[in-house]
Amino acid sequence: MQFVGFQEADFDVFAVEGLEPRMERLKATLRPKLQQLGEDLAPTLSELTGEEMFAHVAKHARRVTNPPKDSWVAWSKSPRGYKMFPHFQIGAWYTHAFIQWGIIYESQMKGNFGEKLMNHLTEVRASLPGHYHWYPDHTNPNGLVHAEMTDADFERIATRLTKQKNGEVMVGIVVPREEAVRMDPADFERLAVETFQTLTPLYRLAFSQVE
Repeated sequence: MQFVGFQEADFDVFAVEGLEPRMERLKATLRPKLQQLGEDLAPTLSELTGEEMFAHVAKHARRVTNPPKDSWVAWSKSPRGYKMFPHFQIGAWYTHAFIQWGIIYESQMKGNFGEKLMNHLTEVRASLPGHYHWYPDHTNPNGLVHAEMTDADFERIATRLTKQKNGEVMVGIVVPREEAVRMDPADFERLAVETFQTLTPLYRLAFSQVE
């Protein structure tokens, strides 16, 4: 089986009212595509990072009332999960798909990345295209545009990563749903690979030793 591309129904999942109805629709439409992307791209990410990468599709199992507003597949170096490690993601909100990398608050590695981010800020700034977005909160789809960010913006992100329990950051690209639906499946996967190639230096930075 190959990734067959996104359809309007994959994004419309997030307009379905109620936890159980939304989860039922999610399992029937979007989730199989995320699973396939996970299988398709794991070998590429293993090659890019130099270590075996495992795909984990969001199950939203802890939810009891509020339906998910987005869903994703994440790749990490652990077969047991992704939240404890820097990881890559592809997913969707109602308005767009996303392709990104990051480290969330569950990871004890976030402080190290915060320090490395500031120590190598000049290189990080230069390495990412201007249209990339940074997300200090992975539950908020409204990020900061890389080209518009100031040193103070990066410092706030780094301070939260190093000082606060809920510190986290994701960074990557937005693909508007209209564009994602129009894209040939192979073109979307190529875009994902190109994005992951751009983000791999951040992955390596997160695993490097504190200076």
